Amino acid sequence: MTRRAILTSVCALAATVLLLSQTLHIDVGLRSNEAMADTSDKVFWSESAGPVTSGRPDSFADLAEQFSPAVVNIQTERTAGSRMGTPEDFFEEFFGKKRPHRRKRRRAESSGSGFVISEDGYIVTNNHVVEGADKLVAVFEDGKELTAEIVGLDSKTDLALLKVSGHKTLPTAPLGDSDTLRVGDWVMAIGNPFGLDHTVTVGILSARGRNINAGPYDDFLQTDASINPGNSGGPLIDMGGRVIGINTAINAAAQGIGFAIPINMVKELLPQLRVSGSVTRGWLGVQIQRVTPALAESFGLDSSEGALISQVFEDSPAEKAKLERGDVIIEFNGTKIDSYDDLPRRVASTPPGTKAELVVMREGKRKKLTTVLEKMDQAEEIALTSHERHSLDWGFEVSNLTPQIAEQLGLSGKTRGVVIQNVDPDGPAANAGLRRGDIVLEANQREIDRIEVLEQAIDDDDTNVVLLIRRGDSTLYVAIERE
Repeated sequence: MTRRAILTSVCALAATVLLLSQTLHIDVGLRSNEAMADTSDKVFWSESAGPVTSGRPDSFADLAEQFSPAVVNIQTERTAGSRMGTPEDFFEEFFGKKRPHRRKRRRAESSGSGFVISEDGYIVTNNHVVEGADKLVAVFEDGKELTAEIVGLDSKTDLALLKVSGHKTLPTAPLGDSDTLRVGDWVMAIGNPFGLDHTVTVGILSARGRNINAGPYDDFLQTDASINPGNSGGPLIDMGGRVIGINTAINAAAQGIGFAIPINMVKELLPQLRVSGSVTRGWLGVQIQRVTPALAESFGLDSSEGALISQVFEDSPAEKAKLERGDVIIEFNGTKIDSYDDLPRRVASTPPGTKAELVVMREGKRKKLTTVLEKMDQAEEIALTSHERHSLDWGFEVSNLTPQIAEQLGLSGKTRGVVIQNVDPDGPAANAGLRRGDIVLEANQREIDRIEVLEQAIDDDDTNVVLLIRRGDSTLYVAIERE
């Protein structure tokens, strides 16, 4: 073989080796990448390749046109006999000279919103929009002004019913069913924010059942549709063209957080407002509290639903129905009581004299009871002074309820129990919500009349204990758990 032939063979062999190595490298690399994909790049989440759908309408214009004629700007005037600030005030402040103050009668003007619910002129708005007004004028979209009179007010739900006169047939806003609205549904608000009449905003229903401490029957709808001062009393509308709420309140420290009274609550009260001008609420005569998971376990309940009775008032409809402390009300007149604050709203919206059927859980069994509601009553609070204390391992100190302490607390001489004098802020009693001044009436369903009995009722090996306490004029159960 010639030198040229040998060199050619060597080059060919080298090329073959290089190609094989590159092929091997590529194959190894691919296998390495495949292995990596199996361990780190594998899709482990849920995906959808379907088309993107949207429930958003192309336009809200038709709905706005439909409702705007029934929405009114409510202008109010209030006469205030107030002392007006003048330069004379500064004269008196800085020089100590007494000058006669002039009292001037001035007209305080404000505005809110409302909407017509009947062709003969009944209008719904908020109580705080019209309360104390000397003059009310309803201004319609077309500029027509009609004098309005207050038919009925209810401050507890911030509801007002008005009536306008001097008209023929008025456009109305139909009322819907607020219970069918779902969180995430589109809603529209129409009102007069800052005097800008018939302003339309849209958003969604953000939440239901909000308690904002505005009153005893809070059950607000929350929306992010823009609501501002002047929107109060205006309608919150669903996409079906029905009023499902009355815009009432805003969170001034936030954006996109507004609240509306559910229209179903309004419909329950409107008949009373029209007939009597006020709302007379039913009274059952029980003190109730939330069923916490710890209390549910202690009472042998399967869930935390219902309202736990911690006190039955003497000569009340509840006592006549033979309701007992420790019963959990789970139904009222055929309506399920999911949360304890559902019960006051249901009872209050039922007129006195109405027959009430209740379903309670007692010792793990369902029991049906019947009574007739009476008129509602109220409760008061009390204070406490210190006394000799005895410390318990559960994070609170108690003393026997002496006649002197009972007198200081405004209690009758028949009251028994031990009084809590101090609560360790880092202990289990504080975590359970016990307070200084609470009176322990029972421990683990055993009546307590002195400290020794309390110590016997609470075993050192217990991981939890259920106390019945008196707080002011109310009683409630408290479950304490060791950490």
